[in-house]
Amino acid sequence: MPPLPVLSGSEAVRAFERAGWVVVRQRGSHVIMLKSGHIASLSIPQHKEVAPGTLRTLIRNSGLTVEDFIKLA
Repeated sequence: MPPLPVLSGSEAVRAFERAGWVVVRQRGSHVIMLKSGHIASLSIPQHKEVAPGTLRTLIRNSGLTVEDFIKLA
């Protein structure tokens, strides 16, 4: 498994948008994203650096593999 990239919250949002996720709202420092056909929603913190464990969980919940996400980032 390749190492996760170090991304800011806004960079992660852009990568998930390329995968078809849509920003529906922002509450505080978290952007909420939805995608039709998926039950889960993604809550992405808008920090300078998203923690590796948080990013890995977001990737898993989105249905992507780490390799696919790296190509989108």
